[in-house]
Parts: sequence; C-alpha cells; structure tokens
Amino acid sequence: MADCIFCKIINREIPGNIVFETDDVIAFEDAHPNAPVHYLVVPKKHITCMNDINEEDIELMGKIQLAIKEVAKITGISESGYRVITNCGDDGGQMVKHIHYHVLGGKHLGCKIVHE
Repeated sequence: MADCIFCKIINREIPGNIVFETDDVIAFEDAHPNAPVHYLVVPKKHITCMNDINEEDIELMGKIQLAIKEVAKITGISESGYRVITNCGDDGGQMVKHIHYHVLGGKHLGCKIVHE
C-alpha cells in the first residue's frame, strides 16, 4: 500500500527504530509509547486488520507470535512480563490500517477492565 506508514518503514522509505526483523516480520519502536517499553510487531505482508486474515496467513500469524516472544527477550521484558494488544477497525482504536501488535512492558501494567 503506497500510503501505509508501516509499509514505508518496511520498505525503508521512512526511518523506524527497528529492533527485530525476519523475511516476514519487522518490529520497531512505537512513535508514541504508552509504556517504558513499547514496540510494534508488524507482518511485512500488508493485511489491513484481523478481519482480513485468511487460511494462507496461518503460518505468518505463527511467525508473528514467535517474533513477539523474541522482541520481549531483546527488550528485557520477557521475565518481568508484558502485554500484547492488537486493535481492529475504527471502534477498536486501530489508527494504522496495517495489522500490528503492540508489545508493552517495563512497568506493572495492571488489569483494568473497561465497562460502559
């Protein structure tokens, strides 16, 4: 996608503080962190959101899970714990329309349940 900011980072058209990369997945610092450690794990294949994952993406989704584990190790939060979040669609809070997983840690994040 020509206008996707994550595709531009993947293609090195704009900079990103990359911490991990394979042929299929890239991880970089979130530009607007919500925790002391906040990285995004992104497939290099452009998939808009969870609703667009299909059978051919099963192996890629597994690679993303392994990348998340590796990013937690690299950034020093694997032992203390971390949170993984993905947002889907406008009401889900998805800002960039390229599926991505937030890996947050570096402090106690608590467990807050949102009620209406």
